[in-house]
Amino acid sequence: MKFAPLLVVSDGFGCISEIEEYSALGISGGRLMEIPTDEWIPLPQGSLLLELPGRLPVGKNNQTGAIEVLEPERNECLLAVAAFVAPAYTIYYHAAYERLPDTPILPLYAYAAVGWHAGQFYVPAVRIDASIRQDPVQFNTDRIAQAAEVILHRYSGNRLAKHLIENCARRYHCPAALNYLLNRWEMPLPTARACNADCVGCISLQGESGICSSQERIAFTPTPEEIIEIAVDHLQTAPEPVVSFGQGCEGEPLLNPQLLIDTVQGVRARTAKGTINLNTNASKPDVIAQLRAAGLDSMRVSLNSAREVYYERYFQPRYYRFGDVLTSIRRMKEQGGFVSLNLFVFPGFTDQPAEVQAVEKLIADYQIDMIQWRNLNLDPEYYWEKMRLTNVAGIGISNMIVRLRQNFPRLRHGYFNPWLKP
Repeated sequence: MKFAPLLVVSDGFGCISEIEEYSALGISGGRLMEIPTDEWIPLPQGSLLLELPGRLPVGKNNQTGAIEVLEPERNECLLAVAAFVAPAYTIYYHAAYERLPDTPILPLYAYAAVGWHAGQFYVPAVRIDASIRQDPVQFNTDRIAQAAEVILHRYSGNRLAKHLIENCARRYHCPAALNYLLNRWEMPLPTARACNADCVGCISLQGESGICSSQERIAFTPTPEEIIEIAVDHLQTAPEPVVSFGQGCEGEPLLNPQLLIDTVQGVRARTAKGTINLNTNASKPDVIAQLRAAGLDSMRVSLNSAREVYYERYFQPRYYRFGDVLTSIRRMKEQGGFVSLNLFVFPGFTDQPAEVQAVEKLIADYQIDMIQWRNLNLDPEYYWEKMRLTNVAGIGISNMIVRLRQNFPRLRHGYFNPWLKP
């Protein structure tokens, strides 16, 4: 059934309504697009609707077919609306809007197009990972509260356990921390206060950008004993257990190399169960090799681009280069490790032909095991300006995913770090 969801707008006070005379559009790069019917899905549970300050809605006039900017009437406010889609979903298009002069940079979300049809909201997206580990229905607040008290008592002298509960779970409601409390799946192991990159979209530290960071970094460095104590218990008792260094609430864990090496060795001396994973910028190849030898199972490497020029514009690396990232991947693969790309998806750039080809070359040359299709949380126009991107038509995120599935049938696609079966 062909349909075009209606444009939705906000009155500036959080009241969202549809406009029956207009259909919703999307933006891919700098291009306004009509979104194909088969790329719309009902808004996933756990998603957010966001009004965009200083940005007017843009839609397609259903009578004339013209693309128009909607202007507010006198003494009224009219704002564009976007969706921040729940985890496990990858978006295909950004929301369409026209930015007014002197408006603030948007906070660190991914701004998907959204429309209204037959009594519900729709977004252009795909569920890229079948795992239910961060679905809202999985989190029972009563069980979480009870588990937190049990863990605080069990590990009363462990600063990392306390941090995961009081800061990550209770303050930020981090799904990974909540899953730790519920003794299942992936457990976060933040360790690093510093970083050797100055990422444009860093969610834990922003300088003079005018953007508010989403969360504060961990304020201490845990000891190997603190990490091992809680990691081993999780790996031995949780279903499909993963423990992961390198979280959004920290810097780059490779800056504490001996801490990681001692921890991995200590964990593996006590248990062979589960997956030890590192989320990283992969800036230190020698450390990666030592970690793999110590027992690290998998590595997820964050990339906004497989091309050096755009990678370095986004990550703004200090004391390493893109070539070091590639060398780290090669070292990990040569030693039999599992490598995922944490690919920051930005419709209109990620799917540009030259970028698609660069990603394919990276997969083929380094035998990448998995792509995690993560939406880039950043003001779309700000990213476009910072990267100094050219407006080349993309092939479409959905087409890119299909193409990679066809060209690399053994490549895994998802959103979360996988538990690797023994």
